[in-house]
Amino acid sequence: MVLSIFRKQRTPRATTAPKPRAADGEILLETVGLTKTYAGADGELPVLAGIDLQVRAGEVVALLGKSGSGKSTLLRCLAGLVPASSGTIAYRDEPLKGANPGTAMVFQTFALLPWLTVQQNVELGLEARRVPADQRAEAAVRAIDLIGLDGFESAFPKELSGGMRQRVGFARALVVEPGVLMMDEPFSALDVLTAENLRGELMELWESGQFPTRAIVLVTHNIEEAVLMADRIVVLGSRPGTIKETFHVDLDRPRDRNSAAFEDLIDRVYRVMTGRTKETRIPGRPDGLELDKRTTANTPLPLASVDGLSGLAEMIAHQGGSCDLADDLGLEVDDMLPLVDALELLGFAKVSEDDILLTEQGSAYAGADVQESKTIFAEAAMGAPLVRLITTSLRQNPDNALRAGFFRDVLAHHYTSEQVTQQLETATDWGRYAELYGYDADPQEYRLDNDQATPVPQS
Repeated sequence: MVLSIFRKQRTPRATTAPKPRAADGEILLETVGLTKTYAGADGELPVLAGIDLQVRAGEVVALLGKSGSGKSTLLRCLAGLVPASSGTIAYRDEPLKGANPGTAMVFQTFALLPWLTVQQNVELGLEARRVPADQRAEAAVRAIDLIGLDGFESAFPKELSGGMRQRVGFARALVVEPGVLMMDEPFSALDVLTAENLRGELMELWESGQFPTRAIVLVTHNIEEAVLMADRIVVLGSRPGTIKETFHVDLDRPRDRNSAAFEDLIDRVYRVMTGRTKETRIPGRPDGLELDKRTTANTPLPLASVDGLSGLAEMIAHQGGSCDLADDLGLEVDDMLPLVDALELLGFAKVSEDDILLTEQGSAYAGADVQESKTIFAEAAMGAPLVRLITTSLRQNPDNALRAGFFRDVLAHHYTSEQVTQQLETATDWGRYAELYGYDADPQEYRLDNDQATPVPQS
């Protein structure tokens, strides 16, 4: 029977006391030894490795990790949209052999068909399941009502605000009554107030028992959002993605952002997200790798622009040269961590647990004028393997020029095609700013800046 929960009369929220949602312990989703790889020049490039995960009825599970940790890939594997390379994925003890019949997805982008009305967009999933038209219409209207879109049934997406469009996405996912609702950063495209309102309403519905799904898996880049919503937070490490740590959130809902327990959990998650293990540290290097041991394979460029990392360095300098990552900066984790990694890679900062401290060189960079900062940055950037590779390769070529395809081929041995593009975009930004080399997009060619290139440090 389609949408049996929605056929119950909805009680107005103002007169309803939310009932605690109890987990019944049933394992809905489970992965054992899950790996995912993509094709590379030298074979398979690992994205996920050895993921053992269970999702139980009655819980909200949040997946956190740096960009490139594979959290969205893991979500798509759980939904059966991307096949696993090895290991097993099961829904209610049945191995997946394609799309997961017990899940529905809410994406970061609204993904609505602009020529269809709100109701028609909501009915799409039911139509694909060949549900009769009258049942589709009844179920869609009740889903629209549940998610707060009453009166907008005949509106087109262009007539709706961003928050309303995302509500349509939720209604479309919920109308099929999935066992597990998958959400891939569903609030990141919304303004802060709209996201806060929608997040709060969804959690009220979840707690009230009116939510027609038994579990939620959420990918988010916002640590506070994870602590607000989740019963369990799974932090993924990178290259390849593995489960780094799991936090059980034993806080009553609605959760108090100002409570000591809430703030303590945020600090603990930040420490895991930003920390380095003792095993990877080498004395004298903040990132754990000596300069002569860094390669393009083991030290990718953080996806951070020069403007972004310079701005972060200045923010830290204005706070006396050090600050608490969780409390003082107020940045989203996906925005902040690449900038922190970039400052560490360049030798401009050190991270200790959840504190970041500018080095002497970092303080000089943050306080320098434009020309002096370029000189400081150029010297530091030569410690980044890809920037160094491009610069030295251009110097060794008689024409002082090389096509971007050469560097793409080198990187393809270690990265996916998307990652190769991201690495070269960052290297281009850093090299141009440092005036080490230029890039001409028409012939896709790097060319040495002979006037300003910094000499290669002698080992």
